[in-house]
Amino acid sequence: QVTLVESGGGLVQAGGSLRLSCADSGRPLSTYVMAWFRQAPGKEREFVAAITRSGGRRYYADSIKGRFTVSRDGTKNTAFLQMNSLEPEDTAVYYCAAAAGEFPSRRGDDYKYWGQGTQVTVSS
Repeated sequence: QVTLVESGGGLVQAGGSLRLSCADSGRPLSTYVMAWFRQAPGKEREFVAAITRSGGRRYYADSIKGRFTVSRDGTKNTAFLQMNSLEPEDTAVYYCAAAAGEFPSRRGDDYKYWGQGTQVTVSS
């Protein structure tokens, strides 16, 4: 089975940076499209970013405005989300997701495997 584990969340001041990691020790992630979603308390789940299997193409939500970068490292079997210029509005639980297929989707229902989430809190 695919078991995704996120790490790297925490508390940061506005304007700061965090790097989230998503790793799987059960099987290689090279055959999966990877994506990041987030959900704030009382809010709906929101698409953040996605990356193709090869890492050649990346997709972002408009709200990111160039502040985040999604990447992956096949050797480490890990996906990353580098978050810069964080704002209080970025506060949420961030989830890593994986799906078989060639093209990333912005719909959460298209992803079969999900991590447990990691909390990101940005203070003003």
